[in-house]
Amino acid sequence: MRVLLTGHLGYVGPMVSQALMMAGHDVTGLDSGFFFEPDGQCLAAADRVGRFPVSDVRDVTAESLKGIEAIVHLAGLSNDPMGELDPALTLAINQTATLDLARCARAAGVERFVFASSCSLYGAAGDTALMIDEEAPLHPVSAYAVSKAECERELAALASLDFAPVFLRFATAFGVSPRMRFDLVLNNLVAWARTTGEIRVLSDGSPWRPLVHVSDMAHAILCVLNTPADIVRARAFNIGRDDNNLTVARIAEIVAAQIPGSRIVITGETGGDPRSYRVSFARARRDLVGFAPRWTVADGAAEIDRWIVDQGLALNDVMSPRFVRLAQLKQHLACGRLDSALRPVRI
Repeated sequence: MRVLLTGHLGYVGPMVSQALMMAGHDVTGLDSGFFFEPDGQCLAAADRVGRFPVSDVRDVTAESLKGIEAIVHLAGLSNDPMGELDPALTLAINQTATLDLARCARAAGVERFVFASSCSLYGAAGDTALMIDEEAPLHPVSAYAVSKAECERELAALASLDFAPVFLRFATAFGVSPRMRFDLVLNNLVAWARTTGEIRVLSDGSPWRPLVHVSDMAHAILCVLNTPADIVRARAFNIGRDDNNLTVARIAEIVAAQIPGSRIVITGETGGDPRSYRVSFARARRDLVGFAPRWTVADGAAEIDRWIVDQGLALNDVMSPRFVRLAQLKQHLACGRLDSALRPVRI
């Protein structure tokens, strides 16, 4: 299958491109390069995929999509803090550009549109004793989550016998990737524990979060492409493992067990967090061909810890713009490499 992968140079993208190519798919990448560092491992992965004629998803046309059979759409402002950088920009990139891409795809005869959605659209879910499935009401509490919810609704309206959009509601990502991040909860807590001896929890630790390893995210995308269109068309699937539903405090305890001598510090400086939800992943296990997520949070903590040690990183490294997406964007803006619309400044 000829697949266009947007966001192929991000945190998730290299894992997805590798999984797709190993399965025999012909992969073309489209990425703005905001967070691309030309280190050897990522550069090698990027060089193995084809290059799309444009690098910004906002510039795609129907004509440029001719011959593409499926789109895996990862590109966008990738978490709640980045979404709050400029809510109007979040709307333009995460929602308007996504829907424009989908309309172009449908006009070009693309058969499948895999949209990277998020469990964050469950937001303030209320009773966390209940496991939320895909039919639960949505309660997004951030610009990022609102954009995901609106995209799902409008993409579903584009579905037809010849065009199958599908929505993968990913849990919070963790794990080692060629384009590593430390602005994700497990990655961040392990980084602080290993480099300072403290596991800093900024909330009160009580919110529930579902988590998923970046490799299992890539696995889920491959499973969607292998599943008949009639099963996935205009449907949402939560992606993760049931036993990876944990409170932030419990995640911190798992990190402490991985790094003996580290101590948990509940600062509470961000106050109460309204985002709290436990998620059921039964639909994906039942309906997506071959879906069987492998990674536990404990396994991920060990993997991340080994990577930090192997790389010889200190706190100023893991908290630098290289590994923190919002800091990287702000640096690009401050240096004049990007304009206020997050487009490259031509000199």
